[in-house]
Amino acid sequence: DAELRYLLVGPTSDMLEKGPMIPAEWVGPQRWNEILTLCRLPAFRGFETAIVSNLEDFKQIYDSVEAEKESLPDPWDKKLSPLQRLCFVRSFRIDCLKAAIIDFITQEIGGKFVDPPTFDIAKSYADSVNTTPLIFILSPGTDPVSDVIRFAEQVGMAKKFEPISLGQGQGPKAQSMIDRARQSGGWVLLSNCHLMQSWMQTLEAIVEQLDPETMSNNFRLWLTSMPAKSFPVQVLQNGVKMTNEPPSGLRANLLRSYTTVSDRLFDESNKPSVFKTLLFGFCFFHAVVQDRRKFGPIGWNIPYGFTPEDLAVCRQQLMLFVNKYKDVPYKVLNFLGAQINYGGRVTDDKDKLLISTILGTFICPEAVNQKDHYKYSSSGVYFAPNAENVEDFVEYIKSLPLYPMPEAFGLHDNCNITCAQEEAFKLLLGMQSMVSAGGSGGDGKSADDVMDATAASIQDKLPKPFALDVCEQKFPTRYEESMNTVVKQECLRYNKLLTTMESSLKAFRKAIKGLIVMTAELEELGKSIFVNEVPEMWSKKGPLSLKPLSSWFPDIIARVAFFQNWNDLGKTPPVHWISGIFFPQAFFTGAMQNYARKHGEEIDLLSFSQKVMDNVTNPKKELTLPPEDGVYIYGLFIEGARWDSDTHMVQESQPKVLFTDLPPLWFLPVKDRKPNPTDYRCPTYKVLSRKGTLLTTGHSTNFVLYLELPTDQAVSKWIKAGVASFLALKH
Repeated sequence: DAELRYLLVGPTSDMLEKGPMIPAEWVGPQRWNEILTLCRLPAFRGFETAIVSNLEDFKQIYDSVEAEKESLPDPWDKKLSPLQRLCFVRSFRIDCLKAAIIDFITQEIGGKFVDPPTFDIAKSYADSVNTTPLIFILSPGTDPVSDVIRFAEQVGMAKKFEPISLGQGQGPKAQSMIDRARQSGGWVLLSNCHLMQSWMQTLEAIVEQLDPETMSNNFRLWLTSMPAKSFPVQVLQNGVKMTNEPPSGLRANLLRSYTTVSDRLFDESNKPSVFKTLLFGFCFFHAVVQDRRKFGPIGWNIPYGFTPEDLAVCRQQLMLFVNKYKDVPYKVLNFLGAQINYGGRVTDDKDKLLISTILGTFICPEAVNQKDHYKYSSSGVYFAPNAENVEDFVEYIKSLPLYPMPEAFGLHDNCNITCAQEEAFKLLLGMQSMVSAGGSGGDGKSADDVMDATAASIQDKLPKPFALDVCEQKFPTRYEESMNTVVKQECLRYNKLLTTMESSLKAFRKAIKGLIVMTAELEELGKSIFVNEVPEMWSKKGPLSLKPLSSWFPDIIARVAFFQNWNDLGKTPPVHWISGIFFPQAFFTGAMQNYARKHGEEIDLLSFSQKVMDNVTNPKKELTLPPEDGVYIYGLFIEGARWDSDTHMVQESQPKVLFTDLPPLWFLPVKDRKPNPTDYRCPTYKVLSRKGTLLTTGHSTNFVLYLELPTDQAVSKWIKAGVASFLALKH
């Protein structure tokens, strides 16, 4: 139980303070904390000493592409069981954990449990009868409607096939279609059941009342739905369930796109050479925007479900414009593709800029004029081939790498690690939801003992709330000092969190001892503590965070300490830890107001210029006086690139270094400022998930502002690489 808990949950406390020193720079604090936690398991006693004495051997495992298959130094390789080996992979190279779990399942229970079955609509149809609905469980980027229509034509049911997309007011229509088809032996397709929650009970009743003796044997009810709680469980249990994942990988996506292309299509164009090149560009673009989703937030802020129909519309428009105009209207094609056909699904403004930049790489005069000398990416592997027919295109596509490197998408190679880590965490989270909170917590303790001990530890270290009356005396509301309002609002927010934590921990510890009733809310708090998650009742009151509980609580202590120092100082500090501020947008507005009121300027005409102070290594010690105007801040991280203090510009990331610290910045308001068009406008977010929702105040729950960072390379490179800065990481 202890080993399984470690595999699923990982470290639940910081072991670095009292543990041995980090043996090498490449190990890093996060990995060393994982290893020290692992060493508390009986099977791994003394493992940290083995790492220190065999540092070179473990460095080879760290550098290996397939770390899960590497042998450990003796005697550990033979000593560890398969489950214990998974625990080691989790601690040392979590990006290899998914592959290790697949190997583990294959060895323990067989390969059939990890190989997904191929999608076969005819086979599913053969398994059904007239009373069993056929249910398509939708995934982003797939649309099974066209597959059903094609299958209906194959079996001669096209004339008796009626589709309807569910939505407001469509319930009675759908019901009458089902009634007619039951008698006539037709097929009915109800699309998007998840969009009509109110009608799902009616659907359940209809399916329950299907009587084989009073209806035609040919009748079939087809349903499509995204995974939704409102979908009737009984319908799901009785139905034949299917799912068709979109093809993953550039090559598979391109091959799928070219199955709908024929040589006759090329003949319809009066400029076949131009049409072929740009059509390949659109198909490659379609594959790129689909496959970027696997990289998580660095690929897209919000994962969009682009479909083959989006590509089909672009193909029709391309034919129209290439045939109609002497010169290809590249601007029009880019606008229609990126802003309407695909862009109609895109809601995030940063994603809108990204999709326009990506399409501009493929639909441009250079691609047509330079033919196969124009490369889509830095490797030179990807380009529009100088092909005559569909067969030649397919041959070229089949020669492409099966597993493309991130550079094919404009991303840095480090994204493979980010992607693998995200997949591992999602897998562990899914496993956690299936494992009950019962059982042992390790070291012979019961789950209740572990929860009580963790709750007691948090309770002991919990800071006291701020004395708001004293805060009001020290920081009265003044016209010339907006920061006084900012600090009071921040203290009030943290007080709400601290009082909620204090009262809930007291109640939970009493409930676990049986002194008061264990409510559902307190039970959820205990479950979260046991699996090292931040309880929902705390996260609702606290700042936005993706950290596990073991990292989140020390972060809260550090944030409260920052504002306690501000209180003790009695005035605005010379430099601000921006990561500790609950609502950073208010802080930047306060800094802008101070400047506007001091100099008598209109605040609407002001905007921040930013100077990266890469000559400062320790801002708290070196920046002892505030700037004459504006504010000094520190605590930002950057992903997808790094800041180079030698060139004073944004440069490529170092291999395996996913995030780096940004130097302190000086934010200075400037009137009628004109931004430098060669600077990269780097979006800054609170946390790594990037996506957020718009508040009634007009601010995002996640996006903070843009940093304008100097670069000597094309801005489009950094847009496609998903370069962004953050106030907080996941650990």
